[in-house]
Amino acid sequence: MEDLEAGKIEYELAGEFLAGLKREFEGGNKMVTKVAELKRIEQGERIMEEFMQEFKRATRGSKYKGRPLIKEFKREMSG
Repeated sequence: MEDLEAGKIEYELAGEFLAGLKREFEGGNKMVTKVAELKRIEQGERIMEEFMQEFKRATRGSKYKGRPLIKEFKREMSG
């Protein structure tokens, strides 16, 4: 960002800038991304089995365990 602000880096297209930004920060905080993904899940109209599969997939890497995980499951199930 400092190079961009100083005019050392220029992008012709917004897509180039966003791709560079993604490369820079993509691997930095996967746990935060997983937690955000986990919090967006809702059962909605899906059957319980589909919801549980998505929930399990989203919990991998989130480091949620025990009571916080159960609380999140209940919230998403009723959402």
